[in-house]
Amino acid sequence: MSIAEVAARCAAAALVVVAFAACTSAPGDAAPAASTSVRATLPEPPATEFDPGHIVSDDAFYDSRAMDEDQIQAFLESVSCRADAGVKCLADYTQTTTTQPAVGGGHCEEYRGGIRERASRIIAKAAVACGVSPRTLLVLLQKEQSLLSRPSVSGYERATGYGCPDTADCDAKYFGFFNQVYNAAWQFRQYTEEPDRQYRIGVVNVGYHPDAACGASPVEIRNQATANLYNYTPYQPSAVTLADPDTGDGCSAFGNLNFWRIWHRWFGDPEAERLPGFFPPCSRLVGGHPCPVQPTIPAAALG
Repeated sequence: MSIAEVAARCAAAALVVVAFAACTSAPGDAAPAASTSVRATLPEPPATEFDPGHIVSDDAFYDSRAMDEDQIQAFLESVSCRADAGVKCLADYTQTTTTQPAVGGGHCEEYRGGIRERASRIIAKAAVACGVSPRTLLVLLQKEQSLLSRPSVSGYERATGYGCPDTADCDAKYFGFFNQVYNAAWQFRQYTEEPDRQYRIGVVNVGYHPDAACGASPVEIRNQATANLYNYTPYQPSAVTLADPDTGDGCSAFGNLNFWRIWHRWFGDPEAERLPGFFPPCSRLVGGHPCPVQPTIPAAALG
């Protein structure tokens, strides 16, 4: 992952016709958890259908209520997990977390710390606090470290790739599962609230690999969620990568393609939206914000 401003640091309900909502500790040292049951994957389209300008819809990316804690836990238990020796699968992982204060404005709300919180709770709380989908965080954990299917000590330390630029070592002060999940959610909200940066909506040159000699080409980025992914991982798959998405070549960067592929396997089309286009854009979280909640008018005031 490449982050332009690691040092820099919304969840809200939405109503439109019908209501909807838009310190680290080491991994446990118990014996490896038994493999979870194998989860059936959804059909995955060919990689050649990948659209670099619209990887995931804003609605899918920002729907912080897409899964609650129990649904996330059930999902973790359904994924086939083969942990390294002495490392717990994510379904069995717990960590004591620290309170993160509200940022204010449209940014993250408070994350209240807790004792021995399950991974599913950490993911759910970080998603709601910072107004991103728990599906976004689950896919990110798998894309960065295969943490759901093959967890390791290193994977828990670097769970979301936060503070791990492509051209330098990871910054150890961001190590740890909670640290990584919260900061990734925070960073996606930061990109959303301050979108005027290198990767933004519009036509932008995007490279194929950290090695600039591998080239780049213009991409018309059509929504904020896709811009967020490029700010987090600033590469697109090349034609060679799309033709051979499991192997590629020396100029292949798989990150954003893998995000799209994993989402398809686990949750269906990442470009889907819950509501049709004739609803207000905020009802689909376009731009990352829900429609404002309308005040309730007391019945007596209506006569």
